Amino acid sequence: QVQLVESGGGLVQPGGSLRLSCAASGSIVYINAMGWYRQAPGKERELVAHIANRGSANYADSLKGRFTISRDNAKNTVYLQMNSLKPEDTAVYYCNADVKFYSGGYLRRDDYWGQGTQVTVSS
Repeated sequence: QVQLVESGGGLVQPGGSLRLSCAASGSIVYINAMGWYRQAPGKERELVAHIANRGSANYADSLKGRFTISRDNAKNTVYLQMNSLKPEDTAVYYCNADVKFYSGGYLRRDDYWGQGTQVTVSS
Protein backbone atom coordinates (compact mmCIF):
# COMPACT_ATOMS: atom_id res chain seq x y z
CA GLN A 1 0.00 0.00 0.00
CA VAL A 2 2.31 2.74 1.23
CA GLN A 3 5.99 2.52 2.04
CA LEU A 4 8.36 5.02 3.60
CA VAL A 5 12.05 4.63 2.87
CA GLU A 6 14.62 6.68 4.77
CA SER A 7 18.17 7.42 3.71
CA GLY A 8 21.08 9.64 4.66
CA GLY A 9 22.07 8.35 8.06
CA GLY A 10 25.61 7.50 9.02
CA LEU A 11 28.58 8.35 11.19
CA VAL A 12 29.52 12.00 11.61
CA GLN A 13 31.88 13.88 13.89
CA PRO A 14 30.57 16.32 16.50
CA GLY A 15 29.80 19.63 14.87
CA GLY A 16 29.11 18.01 11.53
CA SER A 17 25.97 17.86 9.42
CA LEU A 18 23.74 15.24 7.89
CA ARG A 19 20.65 15.39 5.71
CA LEU A 20 18.05 12.69 6.04
CA SER A 21 15.50 11.92 3.36
CA CYS A 22 12.28 9.92 3.49
CA ALA A 23 10.38 9.05 0.34
CA ALA A 24 6.82 7.77 0.41
CA SER A 25 5.54 5.51 -2.36
CA GLY A 26 2.37 3.57 -3.16
CA SER A 27 -1.21 4.42 -4.04
CA ILE A 28 -0.93 7.82 -2.38
CA VAL A 29 -3.65 10.37 -2.82
CA TYR A 30 -2.56 12.95 -0.28
CA ILE A 31 -0.05 13.20 2.52
CA ASN A 32 -1.00 15.31 5.52
CA ALA A 33 1.67 15.82 8.15
CA MET A 34 5.10 14.23 7.81
CA GLY A 35 7.58 14.03 10.60
CA TRP A 36 10.81 12.78 12.05
CA TYR A 37 11.18 10.98 15.36
CA ARG A 38 14.22 9.49 17.02
CA GLN A 39 14.96 6.82 19.55
CA ALA A 40 18.22 6.56 21.42
CA PRO A 41 19.29 3.35 23.18
CA GLY A 42 17.35 2.87 26.39
CA LYS A 43 15.09 5.85 25.72
CA GLU A 44 11.59 6.34 24.39
CA ARG A 45 10.93 7.51 20.86
CA GLU A 46 10.63 11.29 20.75
CA LEU A 47 9.43 13.84 18.24
CA VAL A 48 12.14 15.71 16.38
CA ALA A 49 10.00 17.79 14.02
CA HIS A 50 6.90 17.58 11.88
CA ILE A 51 5.65 19.56 8.93
CA ALA A 52 2.16 20.07 7.58
CA ASN A 53 1.28 19.63 3.93
CA ARG A 54 1.45 23.38 3.33
CA GLY A 55 4.81 23.70 5.07
CA SER A 56 4.22 24.90 8.60
CA ALA A 57 6.70 23.17 10.88
CA ASN A 58 7.12 22.41 14.56
CA TYR A 59 10.25 21.31 16.37
CA ALA A 60 11.27 19.83 19.66
CA ASP A 61 12.33 22.82 21.74
CA SER A 62 15.82 21.43 22.33
CA LEU A 63 16.48 21.12 18.58
CA LYS A 64 15.29 24.50 17.33
CA GLY A 65 18.00 26.30 15.43
CA ARG A 66 20.05 23.19 14.61
CA PHE A 67 17.55 21.02 12.72
CA THR A 68 15.39 22.03 9.77
CA ILE A 69 12.53 19.99 8.34
CA SER A 70 11.28 20.49 4.79
CA ARG A 71 9.24 18.59 2.22
CA ASP A 72 8.74 18.25 -1.50
CA ASN A 73 5.11 17.35 -2.11
CA ALA A 74 5.72 16.58 -5.77
CA LYS A 75 8.15 13.87 -4.69
CA ASN A 76 6.26 12.78 -1.55
CA THR A 77 9.51 13.31 0.30
CA VAL A 78 10.42 14.87 3.63
CA TYR A 79 13.91 15.98 4.60
CA LEU A 80 15.70 16.69 7.85
CA GLN A 81 18.78 18.88 7.73
CA MET A 82 20.80 18.39 10.90
CA ASN A 83 23.60 20.82 11.71
CA SER A 84 26.00 21.22 14.63
CA LEU A 85 25.43 17.62 15.58
CA LYS A 86 26.20 16.48 19.11
CA PRO A 87 26.87 13.02 20.53
CA GLU A 88 23.47 13.16 22.23
CA ASP A 89 21.85 13.30 18.79
CA THR A 90 22.92 9.70 18.27
CA ALA A 91 19.79 7.65 17.67
CA VAL A 92 17.75 5.78 15.12
CA TYR A 93 15.72 8.35 13.20
CA TYR A 94 12.28 7.36 11.96
CA CYS A 95 10.11 8.98 9.35
CA ASN A 96 6.35 9.20 9.86
CA ALA A 97 3.54 10.18 7.51
CA ASP A 98 -0.23 10.59 7.73
CA VAL A 99 -1.38 9.31 4.34
CA LYS A 100 -4.58 9.09 2.36
CA PHE A 101 -4.43 6.24 -0.17
CA TYR A 102 -6.54 3.93 -2.27
CA SER A 103 -6.98 0.33 -1.18
CA GLY A 104 -9.53 -2.11 -2.55
CA GLY A 105 -11.27 0.71 -4.36
CA TYR A 106 -11.74 2.74 -1.20
CA LEU A 107 -10.06 5.89 -0.03
CA ARG A 108 -8.39 5.18 3.31
CA ARG A 109 -6.21 7.04 5.76
CA ASP A 110 -3.46 5.60 7.90
CA ASP A 111 -0.26 6.44 9.73
CA TYR A 112 2.98 4.98 8.37
CA TRP A 113 6.51 4.60 9.67
CA GLY A 114 9.80 4.05 7.93
CA GLN A 115 12.27 1.38 8.96
CA GLY A 116 14.62 3.86 10.60
CA THR A 117 18.09 5.10 9.79
CA GLN A 118 20.98 5.15 12.25
CA VAL A 119 22.70 8.45 13.02
CA THR A 120 25.86 8.22 15.09
CA VAL A 121 27.70 11.33 16.24
CA SER A 122 31.15 10.44 17.50
CA SER A 123 34.78 11.42 17.15
